Amino acid sequence: GILVTGLAGLLAGACSMALGEWVSVTSARELAEREIRIESSELREDPEGEGEELKLIYEAKGLSPSEAETMARRLLADRATAIDALAREELGIDPKDLGGSPWEAAVSSFVLFAIGAVVPILPFVVMRGSLAVASSVVVSGLALYGIGGAITIFTGKPVWRSGGRQLLLGLAAAGVTFGIGKLIGVAITG
Repeated sequence: GILVTGLAGLLAGACSMALGEWVSVTSARELAEREIRIESSELREDPEGEGEELKLIYEAKGLSPSEAETMARRLLADRATAIDALAREELGIDPKDLGGSPWEAAVSSFVLFAIGAVVPILPFVVMRGSLAVASSVVVSGLALYGIGGAITIFTGKPVWRSGGRQLLLGLAAAGVTFGIGKLIGVAITG
């Protein structure tokens, strides 16, 4: 019944989130690596042009034209240092930190989704019928409000505002899911 469906949804959703996170982090890393390769190629083909770009960047940061010229020349003296500087200054990419591990991101996403998805399922482990449904709504609402409230540690916003927003968005998502289920004829019986 609902418990098996909930667990299947938990696993499917957690896997989907994990795979999506892995693809996202991997793609971001690959894009950054490509941008750095392009800068490296441009440096090889037109070192003077890249030096001029660095000079202009340092002038925009407040160095005098002569100081910016000296800085650019110093950086261009070593190819690895020049590529590092171009990546950081022109692209805004730290070549030594192209983002986190795709695997760590995937595992984190899987675990966090699973934790969130298990909350509405828990009442169905010990109850059946409309009592389980009502308990699931209450437990899920409290969890949503609690998560929203906890976010205020970082945002400094009022607990009621963040908690209420999280609760309303969660209830809206649940309502849409319930509505789709009703449209296709799925009944919640517990």
